[in-house]
Amino acid sequence: MSLHSFSFEPSFYEQLSRLTQISHHQPHSFLGLQEKGEAKVIRLWRPGANQLHLELFGSVVQAIQVDSSGLFEYEVPKETTVFDYRIYHQNGLLAHDPYSFSSTFGELDQYLFSRGVHYDLYDRMGGRKTTHLGVKGAKFLVWAPNAKSVSLLCDSNYWDGRVNPMRMQGYSGVWEIFMPGLLAGEKYKFEIHTRQGQRLIKADPYATQSEMRPATASILSNIDEFEWQDQKWLEQRAIKNQHATPLSIYELHTGSWNQQDGQFLNYKELAHRLAAYCQEMGFTHVELMPIQEHPLDESWGYQVTGFFAPTSRHGTPQDFQYFVNFLHLAGIGVILDWVPGHFPIDSFSLAQFDGSALYEHADPRQGYHPHWSTYIFNFSRHEVSNFLIANALYWCKKMHVDGLRVDAVASMLYLDYGREHEEWIPNIYGGKENLAAIEFLKHFNSVLHQQVAGVITIAEESTSFPAVTQLVENGGLGFDFKWNMGWMNDTLRYFSQDPLYRTYHHHDLTFGLVYAFSEKFICALSHDEVVHGKKHLLSKMSGDRWQQFANLRLLLSYLYCQPGKKSLFMGMEFGQWNEWNCKKEIDWCLLQFADHRQISDLVKELNRLYLYHPALWEKDFDEKTFQWVSFQDQKNSAISYLRKTEKETLLCVHNFTPSYHYHYFLPLFDIKTAVELFNSDALCYGGSGKINSSPQVIIDPENLVSGLAIEVAPLATMIFSISL
Repeated sequence: MSLHSFSFEPSFYEQLSRLTQISHHQPHSFLGLQEKGEAKVIRLWRPGANQLHLELFGSVVQAIQVDSSGLFEYEVPKETTVFDYRIYHQNGLLAHDPYSFSSTFGELDQYLFSRGVHYDLYDRMGGRKTTHLGVKGAKFLVWAPNAKSVSLLCDSNYWDGRVNPMRMQGYSGVWEIFMPGLLAGEKYKFEIHTRQGQRLIKADPYATQSEMRPATASILSNIDEFEWQDQKWLEQRAIKNQHATPLSIYELHTGSWNQQDGQFLNYKELAHRLAAYCQEMGFTHVELMPIQEHPLDESWGYQVTGFFAPTSRHGTPQDFQYFVNFLHLAGIGVILDWVPGHFPIDSFSLAQFDGSALYEHADPRQGYHPHWSTYIFNFSRHEVSNFLIANALYWCKKMHVDGLRVDAVASMLYLDYGREHEEWIPNIYGGKENLAAIEFLKHFNSVLHQQVAGVITIAEESTSFPAVTQLVENGGLGFDFKWNMGWMNDTLRYFSQDPLYRTYHHHDLTFGLVYAFSEKFICALSHDEVVHGKKHLLSKMSGDRWQQFANLRLLLSYLYCQPGKKSLFMGMEFGQWNEWNCKKEIDWCLLQFADHRQISDLVKELNRLYLYHPALWEKDFDEKTFQWVSFQDQKNSAISYLRKTEKETLLCVHNFTPSYHYHYFLPLFDIKTAVELFNSDALCYGGSGKINSSPQVIIDPENLVSGLAIEVAPLATMIFSISL
């Protein structure tokens, strides 16, 4: 067959020019199996090649070079289909022709995505193993509406952006290619040519696996092959009333919780060690600081570059699935920190993705976060909102996690967050509320709760923004819980005072109960309070060594008595002295010392007590279940209150000074009996042993006085079971 026998369409050279200049937005209309009069032609693009072979009807034939830039053709009968021939890729892979397959992203996909309601987007976008028209391979889809062209870079094409140009899908801004024969483990990125003449190399925003930092390539991974065994856990979670359930959360950073010879543990190793530890200590859930892929260890995971990829520091996505599955089988729930408010400026990631402000606002007054030097998501853009909501669904559906703690919600809610007067733009009503972010959070919570039964969402929200944990249909944001930042700040400020001066700060103890039932709170002692010069909990305490440990015992037991669910950061449960350092594991060596082991024993007992007594969790958010006994003993820095349900009543007493009171009277009308269940001053916890073996019930009908006389231990919490 001679070169002169080809009759070219008028647009042939124009299309060839677009290929050579890497500017073709519809290469599938030119390459692959194309109509040619009464026959068909297979048109192949291999830049730099002098010859090219293909397999046709089981026989190897040589294509004809029609242009020295690397264009080849082979004429075939009219009845030839895409399944009748295969081509040799650069790496020798023999597979079907990518440019003869229909799109994997249809018109309905495009419409739903443009409206921001394509909730299965985690399966549709990015690099995904798939079977298309009966052929196994991988599809690659990326959103880059302002790009002039997009190409797939991967191991199989030797990272040559000329070889595999992608096609634009209608009006959606999505570029797509299906690559037959590609296997899991293939590394890839996208080469984007902008309308401004830039060449950008970007990782896949939807990648489920990434290279170990500092490398940044995405990796093709099949997350659907894992065999889950936690169906019973998910079924029980689906019918559980999360608000009427005990929730004792162990917050940790996977890279520094435990290590092996200074190296990261694999997710599987973490699973076994962490499950055993949580069972021993009595925690119901773990909360992982962000495990989504991130380049900088020092960001603790809060500057995410791979929103769909568990960090490769600990293994593969399948290893992470094993982690979640194993913890579920051990009866431990898994909550992830989730960061939808901002993303880093790293050039390989989302920033200026297609040469324009795509995921972020173009105006830095809306799109740049001055505190963290990060970009802020443009929540008003449907495709961006869809990206984030699909991401949340991905972690809950594909990875089976039980909840998301949404980071820095306040920074999302307010346009002026962290800005001076002239550095922000008011909303359409002249206010500072970010209306698009508010709508996004409502949308996120509504969809997540509708599609994933029993999953919980937690807001880290540091202001008094109203109705954070109210239902969306009732005007709220729809979160299940909110961190009680006010309680945490007031409490730690109080404990930082020398007991001699605590009498002047009594308000810090009692003010929190003014708003304690306005939201569904989690009382958290978090990682933010033990870094950046703030000292660890034990180091915050005043006095000699005994008083420091007594104060820590008091603080921890005070946490468990307060209304609201519980959360404790790693290291606090055994009294770490040093501030948390993300580069090394927490100071497990301290457990060789008796006073640190006793703190650990105290937390074990507090968790046991908490789980066993529904008065501490069953109706956390009903103010009728909390009743002050005494909140005005400012002189002695002591408070007492009841936690109660229909079946039991607990009396909690806290003494915040080293003073010991031998006969301390608490007015409790109609009290019949009292038994001390817990005393943080017990000898077994390192205390002085001032326990109440026989609390004295006092009844004086003549003077209408009744109550309880107890011994109040120094710097201690006492919990009594009483009958009225």
